[in-house]
Amino acid sequence: MRTNVKVAKAAKRKTALGFNIHFLTFLVLTPVVFIVWYLTDTTYPWPLWSTPAWAVGVIFHYLGVFVFGKKTKYLGYGNE
Repeated sequence: MRTNVKVAKAAKRKTALGFNIHFLTFLVLTPVVFIVWYLTDTTYPWPLWSTPAWAVGVIFHYLGVFVFGKKTKYLGYGNE
């Protein structure tokens, strides 16, 4: 029984870590995208297309991990 709990906690940590990496990447690279836009050609605001689309992806990742996350059946454990 303890093994099931350890595996479930490890799987939960792994999915949370994946979200944290995704969110941190979003926060770091969004200003970079706007800086590139500002330094190259400001006639058309193309970051206004990519940034909201990426934000929607981050929101759905959050929902999948923290709101609608299921108990993980990992490596055959939890099938009892």
